[in-house]
Amino acid sequence: MDKEQAAAVAHLNVRLFVAFRMFFNARFYYPVFAVIYLDFGMTLEQFAILNSIWAATILIAEVPSGALSDLIGRKKLLVTAGALMVAEMLIWGLAPTSDLNLLFWILAANRVFSGLAEAAASGSDEALVYDSLEEAGEQEDWAHVLQKVTRWQSVAFMIALITGGFVYDPDIMQNLSNGLGIDIALTQQDTMRWPILLNLVTALITFVCVCSMRETEHHQSQKETLSVGAAFRQTGKVGLWILKTPFAFMVILAAATLDSAIRMFITLNSEYYRLISYPAVAFGFIGAAIALQNMFVAKAVRKMTEKFTANQNFLIIASVVMMAFLGIRFFIPYIGVIFPMMLFAGIVMTSFCTSFYLNQAADKSIRATLLSFKGLALNLGYGALGLLYALLVNQLRQDPALETSTSSLFKAAAQWFPVWFFGTILVVFICHWKLKPMNHEKS
Repeated sequence: MDKEQAAAVAHLNVRLFVAFRMFFNARFYYPVFAVIYLDFGMTLEQFAILNSIWAATILIAEVPSGALSDLIGRKKLLVTAGALMVAEMLIWGLAPTSDLNLLFWILAANRVFSGLAEAAASGSDEALVYDSLEEAGEQEDWAHVLQKVTRWQSVAFMIALITGGFVYDPDIMQNLSNGLGIDIALTQQDTMRWPILLNLVTALITFVCVCSMRETEHHQSQKETLSVGAAFRQTGKVGLWILKTPFAFMVILAAATLDSAIRMFITLNSEYYRLISYPAVAFGFIGAAIALQNMFVAKAVRKMTEKFTANQNFLIIASVVMMAFLGIRFFIPYIGVIFPMMLFAGIVMTSFCTSFYLNQAADKSIRATLLSFKGLALNLGYGALGLLYALLVNQLRQDPALETSTSSLFKAAAQWFPVWFFGTILVVFICHWKLKPMNHEKS
């Protein structure tokens, strides 16, 4: 393949990568994520456990999927991810609510399929695009690609969150139906499924996107066959490389520390919005404002990677996140929305910096596996924190001085987030002091 053909493949893959990230990640149910589970009949503890199941699935499948991606090609894993997303939405969208015990296991199956989809996509999408750029000699454009992805993903989030907030609200949908002359009586039990069914449509679009991607010449010419032994050897090789490469190890550790705490709270943010006096219909607008904010954050963090060192960027992000957790504790009506906005900015900066540094640090032969180790660490942190959160809520429920309502438990549990985050940040500083990673060379 000559340079002109390689450039054409790279540009096609960049466009499809942007579309894939838009449709795979912009979920219509995100503005009501915690609330929708509660409306289905789950408790706060069950919600945390279901998300830990999701994280555990990724934990088990993440690294093997990355190793397979390096061995047999990126596109096969991405097509698998698209198919699993379709199955994930079908399971949830059609789940019956008459038997709550059965429903829990159906939702657990949904979380497993979702986790497998995340694991199959994680690393493979970035690796495919970075490999394409590298073959075309355009790898220096990677930071701009990340900025473009974040910008358009934010646009998709904005649309999905506003739409999701609207279609979830039965009063708005009832008024809309009446205005259109449609004779139908809508309840929350009806409309709570609509964001999920809309995501079934985007799942089908996602599947089309990944089927249209082009594999790089390197992986087209690979003769490696599917082998459990080969996958284990690749996993061991990259795991050893990470342990011998302090810079890569510290990037992954810092990312896991930041991501787990932020993600644990933002999966519960719809309950937080309720407690600072916002109605459910406003959740989508808040999400849209956050998505708009993230478009500017993407440009800012690109400049941060150009101007500051990895250590300095970690300190900046950690400071933003700590201030957000400290502010959340007070549950300030209306104005308190600024703190989850800071958390979302923190997670965008974390994701951008992690992708930027790790893709630069690794050779194409280990790139997807390395990114999967990153995903493994992130979801190990998130899953562990989910279980700790469930245990914390259960412990708080036993406190006779505390009301056992969901709101009271949520408020009490939120006081522990800055304590946990401060403790884990100290661990990162200790590890950094011991390892002193000064540079990052390619393997």
